[in-house]
Amino acid sequence: MKSKNEIYGLDIVSPEKAGVVKTFSWDDLDAGVVPAMDAIIHLAGKAHDTKNKSAADVYFKVNTGLTQKIFDYFLASGASKFVFFSTAKAAADRVDGMLTEDVVPTPVGPYGESKIKAEEYVLGKELPTGKQVYIFRPL
Repeated sequence: MKSKNEIYGLDIVSPEKAGVVKTFSWDDLDAGVVPAMDAIIHLAGKAHDTKNKSAADVYFKVNTGLTQKIFDYFLASGASKFVFFSTAKAAADRVDGMLTEDVVPTPVGPYGESKIKAEEYVLGKELPTGKQVYIFRPL
C-alpha cells in the first residue's frame, strides 16, 4: 500500500519524480545519508547498444561495478531483500521459447557479459541470516 511505503531513488542525476521521496546519488551510499530501508530493487544499468557504439569498459563499469557497489551496500544495510533486474542477455544472446534456470550462461558481447559478471558477484557472496536475493532476467 502506497500510504505505508516510502520510495527512494538512486541515480546519477536527481530529478524529482512523483511518488519518490528523494533521489540519492551513488556517492551518497558511501556518505551514510541514505535512510534505512526494507528492500532494494536494483534496476540501474547501461542498456544494450544495438548500434555497438559503446565501449566495453562502460558496460562493466556500470553494469558490474555499480551492481557490486549497491549489493555491498545491501549486505551492510538493514534491508532484507535485494531484487536485481538483470537481462536474458546474461544467459543467452537469443532466446527461443522458454529460458529456464538450468541454462548454462553463454552471454555474447559486453552487455550480456557485464550482466552475468554482476549476477556472479551477487550469487557468490554469502548472505547474512534474514537476507534474500532475487534475480530476474527479462527479455
